Amino acid sequence: MANSPQARKRAKQNTVRRLRNHSQRSTVRTAIKKLDAAIEAGDLEQAKEAYQSSVSMIDKATVKGLHHKNRAARLKSRLNKRVKEMAA
Repeated sequence: MANSPQARKRAKQNTVRRLRNHSQRSTVRTAIKKLDAAIEAGDLEQAKEAYQSSVSMIDKATVKGLHHKNRAARLKSRLNKRVKEMAA
């Protein structure tokens, strides 16, 4: 248990940040799952919309420090590749 005032504050901050990060991570995963569903269904227009939404969510999470920029780039690249393969 935190004994000093500084340690108590840090514990509280960590709790708030953990909850916020969990929520953002969940939002990103849900957007990617929607894209996966559109690709599985074979709906190109739906997949393109879901791709744009996913990229937006990934970028927002990256700016807020949830992901490293290279991880975000890798995710976006792989998702884009799947959408392009579907279109071909």
